[in-house]
Amino acid sequence: MTDENRREVTAPSEASTRVITSTQRPRAGAAVLRSPRPIPAARPQGMVLTQSGGGSCPTCAQGAENAGPAVNVYALGTLEMRFPSPGVEKEFRQCIAGGNTANLTESAVQHNALREFRHLANEVCWVFRIENVDTYVLIPRDNTVLDDFVNAVAPSEKKLDVDVIIGNRGPMAPAEMCNGLVVPIVLVDRIYSFQQPELMGALTKPESLTMTDAEFANSAATLFERIQQMADNVGATDEHRALNYLSVRSERIYALTSEMYGKQCDLTDVQVASSRLSGARKLVDVILSYTNRTTDVAEKYYVRVDVSEKYPFVDKALAQYYDRH
Repeated sequence: MTDENRREVTAPSEASTRVITSTQRPRAGAAVLRSPRPIPAARPQGMVLTQSGGGSCPTCAQGAENAGPAVNVYALGTLEMRFPSPGVEKEFRQCIAGGNTANLTESAVQHNALREFRHLANEVCWVFRIENVDTYVLIPRDNTVLDDFVNAVAPSEKKLDVDVIIGNRGPMAPAEMCNGLVVPIVLVDRIYSFQQPELMGALTKPESLTMTDAEFANSAATLFERIQQMADNVGATDEHRALNYLSVRSERIYALTSEMYGKQCDLTDVQVASSRLSGARKLVDVILSYTNRTTDVAEKYYVRVDVSEKYPFVDKALAQYYDRH
């Protein structure tokens, strides 16, 4: 996750960066996510189609894919279902009219309808929100991803949901695509979902730490929220993609933050800089700064991340960082 021409010292404790795996949201409060139940087979089309007639389809996967150079996206937020037009909403109401919806919340009714009436999943609009702001209109790459969209909007405890999307940003959505919402389209190759406590619970606390499990989870949550709340982090720049990737795929940064709290150090800064080793590959350094509460002396650690392609990966494990002057 960072640079070679710098003097490096291995980070304290075990410096293994282990992958945190997340699949779909099972909505049962389990610590580790399980695979979702299968959804009834879809029709062979598989993509959201525009409601209006016309030649090209700006809302289809092919239209979004061929609309200029793609920008890789690795974003954290929440997925919502919207009705693109009154006609689709009326169809939805007719489909659920004959069913038993007693004692079900609105989100539960919507989720059940999308699973049972597959054509609705192809017709509705999928909106991705970051920090409570409508940020992207999503298009599933194929039917498998569409299934994942449906599972991602299953009922759950609000404000704890986290959806991760990986794909390519395309053109702005036309106003007719999603009931007047004009934001960039993202063609999604993968989405996985979890609740924040599930992610914190899946982390392994290093044996060397003296803090309790609850204190460790609270420490990890602080770092996760710090990354999420960074200004303008919509997961479309190399820097933000690297940060978002580490926040859901690297246990080591959470263990380090907890270790530094044990040394009376606060996390005071998170920076991302282009690596001096960048050449044929795009490399960025994610730098975490910790300041001692007593001495005011800062310690820095970094991870080098390769962001050359759609799927980032760790190029160099966590190590101590020294400023160059």
